[in-house]
Amino acid sequence: MAEERIDDRTYRVVLNDEEQYSIWWTDRDLPAGWRAEGKEGTREECLAHIDIIWTDMRPLSLRRRMQEQAAA
Repeated sequence: MAEERIDDRTYRVVLNDEEQYSIWWTDRDLPAGWRAEGKEGTREECLAHIDIIWTDMRPLSLRRRMQEQAAA
């Protein structure tokens, strides 16, 4: 039977300019193009937070384009 690894790392919720969310370890530098959203905690806590706040999965550029087309 395989051993389950306990993940005791701390994560942060991050997002990019397209308002797409992910999680990243707090002890590592953020990758280019990503910024901290503010939430930190366990992996499960961060993913649960994303489930609540990320209600529209479309990239920001697509949402803007669709709004412009609807207004025209």
